This record gives sequence, C-alpha cells and structure tokens, in this order.
Amino acid sequence: MKALVFHKINDVRVENVEDPKIEESRDAIIRVTSTAICGSDLHILDGFVPQLRNMVLGHEFMGIVEEVGSGVGNLKKGDRVVVPFPIACGTCYFCTHQWPTQCENSNPKYGPEGGFMDQKGAALFGYTDLYGGYNGGQAEYVRVPYADFGPRIVPDGLTDEQVLFLTDIFPTGWAAADWGRIKGGETVAIFGAGPVGIMAAKSAWLMGAGRVISIDLQPYRLEMARQAANAEVILWENQEQVVEIIRSMTEGRGADVCIDAVGMEADRSILEKAKAVFNVEKGTPKVLETCLSAVRRGGVVSVVGVYGSAFDNFPIYKWFDKGVTLMGTQAPVQIYIDHLMQLVQSGKVRLDDIITHTLPLDQAPQGYEIFKKKEDNCVKVVLKP
Repeated sequence: MKALVFHKINDVRVENVEDPKIEESRDAIIRVTSTAICGSDLHILDGFVPQLRNMVLGHEFMGIVEEVGSGVGNLKKGDRVVVPFPIACGTCYFCTHQWPTQCENSNPKYGPEGGFMDQKGAALFGYTDLYGGYNGGQAEYVRVPYADFGPRIVPDGLTDEQVLFLTDIFPTGWAAADWGRIKGGETVAIFGAGPVGIMAAKSAWLMGAGRVISIDLQPYRLEMARQAANAEVILWENQEQVVEIIRSMTEGRGADVCIDAVGMEADRSILEKAKAVFNVEKGTPKVLETCLSAVRRGGVVSVVGVYGSAFDNFPIYKWFDKGVTLMGTQAPVQIYIDHLMQLVQSGKVRLDDIITHTLPLDQAPQGYEIFKKKEDNCVKVVLKP
C-alpha cells in the first residue's frame, strides 16, 4: 500500500509499504478514505518530538472497515468509521475513570512519571515510538488496536469532511473549552488561530461564552477565525501588547479563560532559540507564559498545545499568586466523541469550513510544505488516499 513515511527531520515521502494485518483479537483494519495533516505532525517533522526509525505518520483519519479480529463485536466489514487519535484499551484504571489518554495498556513506554524520553501516557497513532510506535493513518490502510473501544460508526448522510475532525481537532478544541469551566458569559482568549484554536472558539460559543477572542501572528488565520468562529481578533506583535489589549477589553482584569492552542513551537527570536539550546529546551513556553499574564486572577488557563520539555525560569509564581487553575493534556476523544457527533449531525456545529486544501495522498509532502510554511493561506490540509 501507499503511505506517507517519516524518514528524518524535514524528510517525509510517499512510498509503498507492507499492508497492515490483524495482530490481536481486538484489532481492525481500516481502508482510509480521508486523513489530515495536523500541527502535531509538524512536531515530528521539525524534530521537536524525536523519532529515529521510519514511521507512517498521521493520527486524523477515517474510513471503511475491511477486517476485524475475533474480539471485535461492535464493527463489521463495510462499516464507515471515524477513529479517535489516542489508542486506549477501555478497561484499565484510567480508561474506566474517563482518562483514555492515560491508558496503562496501549503504550509499551507507559509509566507514572511522565518523562520526556520515557514513561508516557496512552499510545497515539503515527506519533513516534515514544507514544507506542503505531503506524498512522496517512496511508491507504491502517491497523486499529482496541477497535471495540475507539472507532465510531458514522451516521448515514454525513460526508467525510463533516466528521473527519472528530478524530482530533474538534474534541481537542472542545476539551480546551471544557477544562475552562465555561458556564455562560465568560471572556475566552484563545492563543493560536490554527485548526485547534478555531475549534476551541466554536466550542466556547457552544458552551455559552460571552466573548471569544483569537490571537495569532498570521492575518489570514485570524480572518478564518473571524469567518468560521465569529471571533474577535488580535494580531500578535509581542507579549506585552497582547496582554495589554486583553486587559483593556476586560476592565483591566484579564480574560476569564485563556487557551494555549500553540504549544512549544511558538515563533521565536534568535536570542530565544539560543537560550533554548543553552538550557537544553524544546521550543519555548512563551505562549503559556502570556496566558498566565492575560488571564484574570482566579481564572483558568487551558493548554492543548503540545509541550515536550522542562523550561528554565517558568513563572510559576504567577500561577500561585493569581490563583489560576492550570489544566492540559491530550484530549480524551473517546469521552467526548459521541456527544460531538450529535452536535455535527444536528447541524449545531460545522467543522469542514476550515479546510483550505484537499490533496491526493501522493501529494502529501507538498501538503506538509505549505502547511508548515503557512503558504497559500493554508489552514487545514485533507488528504485522499
């Protein structure tokens, strides 16, 4: 089969690889009909999350069931499904306590410590050996472990584009807003107007936010946030300017909820890059630090941007002094997906309006290029195997 294979930093290629096979009784083989490039894929491409061997990338995918193992009773050949990006068993302590992203069984590198190079949580599709080493869905076929727990059958009448983002970015945006404890009327400031940030904005409105503000470096992404999520927008110039504007919009207090949908790959100066090298840090905590300044006292900072290392001089004193609630991890998609599917089916939310590029799988490397470099006003790339 054809698949998009990561070889080394900044080197991905579409190649012929071995077809996946049933390996465990709870496996399924899915013929992929649509998949997407995610900002998290760039963490691997750029070397922020290390991967030493070749691997098929991609954790946002859906398709048709081709084969199921003997332990899968809820799916059959021909079913059309979307697949959550975390791989979880459904039976361990964390899965039964609403935290499938902390599954104890799916990742050989699982451990309680949560270290950078070992002791991770649940496995993720196509997201390095640190997260289980499972090949991803930017391919013609994919093996799905624990298929009796993860995949969801798509209701009749919905297109791939309407439901594809239930795999990751909509549940991740929903988690960001949910962790913000929105009850109604809050001001929510979302740092990052990429796909996850826009989904967080849509989610905040659905939960009753009174005001939604998107912050980004790219004017075209802010325009997408304005059009697709009805957000007010702030063009990032520097940390101090953004914080000052947010406080001026909130009677000097700051936003009730700040969402970090950027993570460690925020734009950096040469000096900041040098500091990171000196301190053996991956990326920068700049956006998280800005959230801690821009949030009001007693507010919530919700983090769905990925961080992969410790950071020197992190302003923990702001968290303590301001009484801020800080929450973040990979989104527990399996917990949210059924409710979110209903929102899509009922027409209460639209997900496909952020798609700017649809390409055949053969052109995946070009898709990565324009997505990474933010060329051609690229917000979201969908690939068709």
